[in-house]
Amino acid sequence: MNENILKTIELLSNDTISEERKTVLRPLADYIQKKINAGHTIRLNFICTHNSRRSHLSQIWAQTMAYHFGITNVSCYSGGTEATAMFPKVGETLSTQGFKIQKLSEAENPVYAIKYAENEAPIICFSKEYNNEFNPKNEFGAIMTCNNADEGCPLVIGADARFPIKYDDPKASDNTPEQAQVYAERSLQIASEMFYLFLQISK
Repeated sequence: MNENILKTIELLSNDTISEERKTVLRPLADYIQKKINAGHTIRLNFICTHNSRRSHLSQIWAQTMAYHFGITNVSCYSGGTEATAMFPKVGETLSTQGFKIQKLSEAENPVYAIKYAENEAPIICFSKEYNNEFNPKNEFGAIMTCNNADEGCPLVIGADARFPIKYDDPKASDNTPEQAQVYAERSLQIASEMFYLFLQISK
């Protein structure tokens, strides 16, 4: 694990997670545990409307926390109900929190490689629809990270189950003096909840 990410993780506290949020996270923890007990691959697809902010943060922190707790055979993905682009502030925020970000293309919808550990393959991020060829077609858990995606996707084709784990959109702070703080707080909120989620898992 990159040393600076470990420093970020050390600042996280389960005390910031309410009992209500723990209840929201429990079904996903149970799903992951069931997959592990059966010896199956764990595929998690984090879905938000535009696949630009919350779904990427959730994908990256979930993959990172699985690695942190030594839970193998976990593959995390993200997608949207439509494709746009990963918002640049997401990469900037993650870089500040210890990740190594490499921009692989300069297209309208850029591709990023995000490293959380020196000897692990980077997480490849770009905006895509949830059923894009890059993502799993079946045997995955669909985590709905925003209200619009949860309401707009009543059926996620191929998913074993769907889990509404919603976050407030940091987009509301765009072009304001509070933008950097809001994105950092949202990223840390997601990191804390993914830490708590994988802490519940028995290998």
